[in-house]
Amino acid sequence: MPALRATGIFAFAGIGTASPEEWFGDSAPSVSAEALREQRRREREKAECFTSQFGGEIYPSYSELLASPEVEAVYIPLPPGLHFRWAKAALAAGKHVFVEKPAATSAADAAELAALADSAALALHENYMFVFHRQLEAIDGIIASGEIGEVRLYRISFGFPRRAAGDFRYSRKLGGGALFDCGGYTIRYATRLLGESARLVAAQSGGVAGFEVDMYGSAMMVNADGAAAQIAFGMDNDYKCELEVWGSRGCLVTGRVLTAPAGFVPTVEIRRGGAAERRELPADDAFGKSIARFRDCIGDPAVRRAQYAAIVKQAEMVDEFRRLAGMNR
Repeated sequence: MPALRATGIFAFAGIGTASPEEWFGDSAPSVSAEALREQRRREREKAECFTSQFGGEIYPSYSELLASPEVEAVYIPLPPGLHFRWAKAALAAGKHVFVEKPAATSAADAAELAALADSAALALHENYMFVFHRQLEAIDGIIASGEIGEVRLYRISFGFPRRAAGDFRYSRKLGGGALFDCGGYTIRYATRLLGESARLVAAQSGGVAGFEVDMYGSAMMVNADGAAAQIAFGMDNDYKCELEVWGSRGCLVTGRVLTAPAGFVPTVEIRRGGAAERRELPADDAFGKSIARFRDCIGDPAVRRAQYAAIVKQAEMVDEFRRLAGMNR
């Protein structure tokens, strides 16, 4: 939201609150009056906290927000298990869709969303914002310069400590699990580094007693040229957000490669022959640039279709991870 306000690209219309029917689903008729009041109170309280900072109208249901002629585009930051339902509803209502990652929890659902968006000439943008940060281009430049020699291996790690027990990331129904959360980042970046021929050749997933979702995982990816990337991720881990590029003459290591906030100055360390040199990488606003790409998706059919393809490719890679790792969701 600060990036949305700073860019000035879109005018913020308001926020939707889940109606009891949208919140409780088929069980809504059997929910007590007290529970219904509490649900509405919590939703209203959260919305008022939001609008007090950013303005806008409070819509009493997601459906009413989608029906509003004042709304031309929607941002969907709901848990992953709800993305497909509400992205599909938004597209059906003629709205452009900016959705948090993953856009869908299966390749089939991602392909359906892309086809629906394409048929209606609507934008469908998945918010892997890190891909727009200038530090990635700077890292590409160092690799391409030959300074660390020929690349022998890419290694991408992203994980963080366990959160509060009620977090949606631990709910299977809500699309929780490490793969859909932090794992998607590592797959997305490895695919970018390896190119169009990137594919998974091995994957494993692990759980933790007392949790119904995957909590960590790792994989090996390769491309047609023989380049390889090892990825690892988890949400019951010591924090790490790191890229290592191991070359024939040196090694490049950097942190915050997936999560650099606006204005943050990343650094990279070049290690060669026992010596290490630290350099600054460009600061950027990846959130603002992701919003700008959404605008471009709305206005440019070529950009729009490239984004559809990227969303489907990412979902196919996640599906393949699940197959190789023997995950049954």
